[in-house]
Amino acid sequence: MIVEPNAPLQPHNTFGIVARARTLVRVHGEADVQAVLAHPELGPSPKFVLGGGSNIVLTGDVKATVLKVEVMGKRVVDDGPRSTLVEAGAGENWHELVAWTMEQGLGGMENLALIPGTVGASPVQNIGAYGIELQDRFDSLDAIDLLTGRVFALDATQCAFGYRDSVFKHSPARDSDFGLAGRALILRVRFRLPKPWKPVLGYLDLQRKMAETGIKEPTARQIFDWVCAIRGAKLPDPRQIGNAGSFFKNPTVTPEQCQDIIARDPAIVHYRMPDGTVKLAAGWLIDACGWKGKSVGQAGVYEKQALVLVNRGGATGGEVVTLARAIQTSVYERFGIRLEPEPVVV
Repeated sequence: MIVEPNAPLQPHNTFGIVARARTLVRVHGEADVQAVLAHPELGPSPKFVLGGGSNIVLTGDVKATVLKVEVMGKRVVDDGPRSTLVEAGAGENWHELVAWTMEQGLGGMENLALIPGTVGASPVQNIGAYGIELQDRFDSLDAIDLLTGRVFALDATQCAFGYRDSVFKHSPARDSDFGLAGRALILRVRFRLPKPWKPVLGYLDLQRKMAETGIKEPTARQIFDWVCAIRGAKLPDPRQIGNAGSFFKNPTVTPEQCQDIIARDPAIVHYRMPDGTVKLAAGWLIDACGWKGKSVGQAGVYEKQALVLVNRGGATGGEVVTLARAIQTSVYERFGIRLEPEPVVV
């Protein structure tokens, strides 16, 4: 167990916000967590699980014991006639895992390329992009109870996946008897990649790539390259400009609400969902309110994609939150829609 007192957190959050952890523990496996729980001082203290820091906004120093997840490893568990089962440690970089599956000749995760963060954070957020969500490729995971130290497994049903949601974002006292917010640390995640592989090409950006290249039946690797190019053109690299990716969830409305908005704003970007609801592009709503390129202090709205908030240099968590709230107010006043942030404010 590696314990670091007064540890800087700026390198561990993609927004690049300056903050410190009173105590940071690097977790390489179950034994490290159990050692923390058995420790006379660290055991009773509140815990904060930290992966790649790509989905958090730090508004100050963290007093809770920070458990920095660094469980590594990637392997093919089973290669059967109908699917391939892949397992990865929670500390693995998500994009590097997707790239690794491409190198193994395994299709199925290519649409999820270049999403920032770690493998362990992916089921918490039920990450998704270009027509695929994590739940579409998820098999199971191993986690450890932060109260008892017991290791347990969960399947997809037990994870209660929703749009950018899971059981790991809900507390039992407020939301459900099985809420695991603040209660569990994910150790390993397993993914089931279907056979035969079928491309998912429903999104307009991918259809444009097909038209540009003249490739009507792309391979998984070609889709991977397309997604990387599309995201690279739209979204800033956190290593160069601090950000947490898409800051707001795309809201869903009834068909009637969508028609009402279309009557006033015919150009609104929207997608009809299988359940009959309509998903609206949050970035379009924000752009329509004139926020693209605007700033509050050193926190700003990215010039190429209004859905992304960025650190222009020295931004505080407070400035990011103030900017986000101002955007929410503008969108609600114009469209009657409340945008919900994706990152967790700490």
